[in-house]
Amino acid sequence: MLWLAIVIFIALAIAILRGGRLVNLGDIELRAWWLLFMALGLQFATRFIPDDGTAWVGVAMVLLSFALLMIMVVLNRSKPGMWIVGLGVLMNFVVIAVNGGMPVLAGAAEVASGFTVADPDLSGTFKHVPLDATSHLTFFADVIPLRFAGIGEVISLGDILLALGLGVFLEHELRRPRRYFKRGAQAEPGSATRP
Repeated sequence: MLWLAIVIFIALAIAILRGGRLVNLGDIELRAWWLLFMALGLQFATRFIPDDGTAWVGVAMVLLSFALLMIMVVLNRSKPGMWIVGLGVLMNFVVIAVNGGMPVLAGAAEVASGFTVADPDLSGTFKHVPLDATSHLTFFADVIPLRFAGIGEVISLGDILLALGLGVFLEHELRRPRRYFKRGAQAEPGSATRP
């Protein structure tokens, strides 16, 4: 998503301007980091589920992907910004679970499209549903239009918190003092330790 890429870029730029180092990206340690790729894989796989009355399978896969993200966040809760990420993921999970998909406000989609799309086409997606009178927790739904460089998106408050938490996390990681010795690295004893 473009907005998330922009947030990450801004966080990296701010960290570098404040003395951070890009080399620290290679030293980031996250527990169960592979859950992130499993979650993304599940969401991508929903594109191949036929839309023939099996919508519940797609929604279940989306919810499972958010659950995996929550597990990863909990395992890394001591990292700066992770509780903000977790709050954003939890908000999106609850809204999707209650509504059978993330409700999207048609008016926000119209603004995000540059007033070229009056009614968003949500066919072929199990993650999003139209926001209407039957929708619940609409304050946390996709109701915030964004448009940048001719590309528009509609995001939720949970998305904003997720991006903010990632920004805090990346900014902290880049400004950490450089680690000269890798955790768990095996070193040859120096001459001073030899008999």
